[in-house]
Amino acid sequence: MTTPYSSLALADPLKRAVADMGYENMTPIQAQAIPVVLAGQDVMGAAQTGTGKTAAFSLPLLQRLLKHENPSLSPARHPVRALVLLPTRELADQVAQQVKLYAKYTHLRSAVVFGGMDMKPQVEELRK
Repeated sequence: MTTPYSSLALADPLKRAVADMGYENMTPIQAQAIPVVLAGQDVMGAAQTGTGKTAAFSLPLLQRLLKHENPSLSPARHPVRALVLLPTRELADQVAQQVKLYAKYTHLRSAVVFGGMDMKPQVEELRK
């Protein structure tokens, strides 16, 4: 049995981004995790590579952050509200790119910060 993304209580900008990416039905990890996270509960899940774990946590995270959405260009209006920790630079970069795609029709901002790199430009990115 498949569960369509359209059945989720996601805001229109997120639904539009998901549709742009060609997603119609959720994977099992998404169908199990997304409604629980949208309800404000914690989830710990495991699934094989390529099964949609990034969407499983980031779509409900973005949905919950939309209440803080602000079109202002002022960095002061965009404090850090979420932190996602990942074990490798490659995975952090991959997840950051996906989050930007999911949030592209919102006023939410995201940045990726890596260990072992010059901190100055990364701090500047966070200040934006």
